[in-house]
Amino acid sequence: MPRHALVTGAGTGIGAAIASTLHASGCNLTLVGRRKEPLQALAESLGDHCLAQPTDVTDRDQVTSSFEVACDSHGPVDILVNCAGMAPTAPFHKIEFPEWQATLDLNLNGVFHCTQHVLAGMRERGWGRIINIASTGSLKGYKYVAAYVASKHAVLGLTRSLALEVADTGITVNAVCPGYTNTDIIQQSIKTIASKTGRTEAEALTHFTDCNPMGRLIEPAEVAAAVQWLASDAGGAVNGQAIALDGGETS
Repeated sequence: MPRHALVTGAGTGIGAAIASTLHASGCNLTLVGRRKEPLQALAESLGDHCLAQPTDVTDRDQVTSSFEVACDSHGPVDILVNCAGMAPTAPFHKIEFPEWQATLDLNLNGVFHCTQHVLAGMRERGWGRIINIASTGSLKGYKYVAAYVASKHAVLGLTRSLALEVADTGITVNAVCPGYTNTDIIQQSIKTIASKTGRTEAEALTHFTDCNPMGRLIEPAEVAAAVQWLASDAGGAVNGQAIALDGGETS
């Protein structure tokens, strides 16, 4: 039987790359995200055994109803990839509390809601993979993204604690921690830096690549490949780990 993989934040960027890779590996797939249009476009491009399920993962009731629809379509969730997230930028003293709360709600509480929903079924079946897309921001600090870094540190703490709780159940819980990754968000940030500073886009790119000893951005496909391995039987001995994809930045 094909595994059922559910990916949050699946409409674009890293989430879309992960979803595409898991689908290519033979998984039945549920795509979860706030925006209906990119989810449907990806589902149509992938073809059979792919369900687009618009969901706000900060809303526990929406998670419950959407996951029930997903399970009716593909069976119980075997692989959960928590990728939905946001990264607002501001000096700490200028962060408005609603923005702080929204970041924690999506990056941390969304992981809580989704993971709690699938965990009991994984325990009953004696197999499961929970993979949290954290960040190098879960391993170190960065200026001007305090809310994001705080939330990702919390996600890594949750990952490590839950991994110990389920270590003897056939379930693994891990975090993948990419550095700056070549997504639309980064490309827009490059344009913003260039427009505000008068630097060229190539010069603005160095703001993100200089911290990577390899001198480049991480590619979404590289993150997806790590997730695919963790989701496989071959990754069954890996539990409670933070796998950094950062060219050695955090080594």
